[in-house]
Amino acid sequence: MHQHFRPIILAVVLTVTLLGFNHACLAGDVHDDAGTSAYPFLKINVGARAVAMGGAFTGLADDEASLYYNPGGIANVEEDRFIIGYHNYFVDIQSGFGGVIKRLNPDNVLATYISYLNYGEFIETDTLGQETGETFGGGDLLWAVSFARKINYNLSVGVTAKFIYEKLQDYSSTGMAFDMGARYAGNRERWTVGMAIQNLGTQFSALGDEKYDLPLTVRSGMSYRPVGLPLILASDIIIPVDNKVSIAIGGEYHEFKPFYMRLGWNSFGSNYRTGDSDDSWAGFGVGVGFDYRRLHIAYACTPAAEIGDSHRITLTGGL
Repeated sequence: MHQHFRPIILAVVLTVTLLGFNHACLAGDVHDDAGTSAYPFLKINVGARAVAMGGAFTGLADDEASLYYNPGGIANVEEDRFIIGYHNYFVDIQSGFGGVIKRLNPDNVLATYISYLNYGEFIETDTLGQETGETFGGGDLLWAVSFARKINYNLSVGVTAKFIYEKLQDYSSTGMAFDMGARYAGNRERWTVGMAIQNLGTQFSALGDEKYDLPLTVRSGMSYRPVGLPLILASDIIIPVDNKVSIAIGGEYHEFKPFYMRLGWNSFGSNYRTGDSDDSWAGFGVGVGFDYRRLHIAYACTPAAEIGDSHRITLTGGL
């Protein structure tokens, strides 16, 4: 078998396997542990490019959004970089993400980033459900530090320490978590594979009397660049402890550089549908990107059935 065909055959086999495995996982009802983890905002994907590709980014991990998906990927940046992102979530919920990646030497990279989620404004009620005339808000804040090292030409690894703060009205909570990731590239980046463990940590204090586990998640994925085609294909499998297994599949078409087109699908989108919902677009992502000098501007839209559409815009570039 010609060596150029092996990676694409592997990608097809992996994707078909993941689809079959995911179908079995989705056959039951709601996961028994759904909604039982602390800090669910830690599971919200970041980066308009990655989100437009369905969140299939653990194996690809080739830009600044690797800070979230796979810290091993940031070891491959060739210069100091930054990322700034804004997310217009459902209703009046909003979130943002910003980070800086700094090369220490040819093999080592240090980075830091912040992420926040603003819940919006709520009307306060008493124990009888009567409005008090007051309002209150809440949100989550994360500050992280990442270190990544290029082991050799093909393999890179990374680790992230995350400090978490959550506030709701007069109550607050703190916690800490770690991410670990690795990325392997073959045939001059023609194909890549990656794996990451996210949110391995604990709560120091809770909003109430009881502490909860963090949303520990294991991710693995791969990407492939077909020979002779201006295309990147990627797929991920995401295994959270508090929900069903999901898969992500995405692609990026760059025939018209500096303009990029992206499309993806994530099986987690089925959770947005209600019994009366016929919105088959839930779970899909679509987006575009544009290079301008040393900057890249990306936009993504992800429909979520009756909940509404979610929009992201991300700016990345060299420092």
